Amino acid sequence: MNLQVPEKVTDEKLLELYEQMWLIRLFDEKVDEFFAKGKIHGTTHLAVGQEASAAGVCALLDDTDKITSTHRGHGHCIAKGADVNNMMAELFGRTTGYCKGKGGSMHIADLEKGNLGANGIVGGGFAIATGAALTSKMRNEGYIVACFFGDGASNEGSFHEAINLASVWQLPVVFVCENNQYGMSGSVNDMTNIKNIADRAASYGIPGTVVDGNNIFDVMNAMEEAADFARNGNGPSIIECKTYRWKGHSKSDAKKYRTRDEEQEWRAKDPIKRMRDNMIEHGIFTEEDAERIKKEAVQKIEDSVEFALNSPEPDVSTLLEDVYAE
Repeated sequence: MNLQVPEKVTDEKLLELYEQMWLIRLFDEKVDEFFAKGKIHGTTHLAVGQEASAAGVCALLDDTDKITSTHRGHGHCIAKGADVNNMMAELFGRTTGYCKGKGGSMHIADLEKGNLGANGIVGGGFAIATGAALTSKMRNEGYIVACFFGDGASNEGSFHEAINLASVWQLPVVFVCENNQYGMSGSVNDMTNIKNIADRAASYGIPGTVVDGNNIFDVMNAMEEAADFARNGNGPSIIECKTYRWKGHSKSDAKKYRTRDEEQEWRAKDPIKRMRDNMIEHGIFTEEDAERIKKEAVQKIEDSVEFALNSPEPDVSTLLEDVYAE
């Protein structure tokens, strides 16, 4: 049986996506390492284990399409085409970073690639995404917007306000819920009295789809349908990707609220391994190809660290630059 993938996703694209998923994981693991060493400051929120949702959604976006990200957004940035060198430099606080070293982990943006920015505010991306979609419709610019959010953000008022407005005005936006089972230490089952976040779509009169967020093929197929729906002027939809973050909410999280058995159960659903096994089974690449691609990704992340460490820190004289528009 052939592997079901969207028409625009070629075998060559699948190889790129496999490397992209490794870049996302290895980037976060490297950031984790340097936080532990005290070389990166502030805080960070890692998405190890959630790679398929970012890669799968962005695989169906065009260069002109936009995304809004979250506090757990490194993967979204990479999937939308960000340079890992500039990303790593940003986390190290260097001038070659996307925000000249002043934004850090939760504020990476790359407008040239359509990344409208990560956000330190839970639910902060809803209004931005809806506004960008309104701009596209009013100016007939033809792009769509993917708005990433977590299960916890679905209980924010901005969720209702933005999706209701997007529905009423039939705006070209896809709301992508990365349900990683926990909002900080609170289980989604304790915080939400419905089985699926996507079930809420019915109250706005829009489609809602639940997918295995650790299966990149399921994510891509759902995104293809939602993207076509938006591009054809039919308005927004919700995709819920059921997934799991392997690490804690942030660097201060000891994960005492969940069991080892639960963690092992989800690690067995590793999205990268599942993609690898599917592609080998269907003859898209060999085990040797898979290992080579992984090694190339490892080298790119090592190079990004070297790039960051060799980049200059901002001078104190630039402290107030970029605060106001010129």
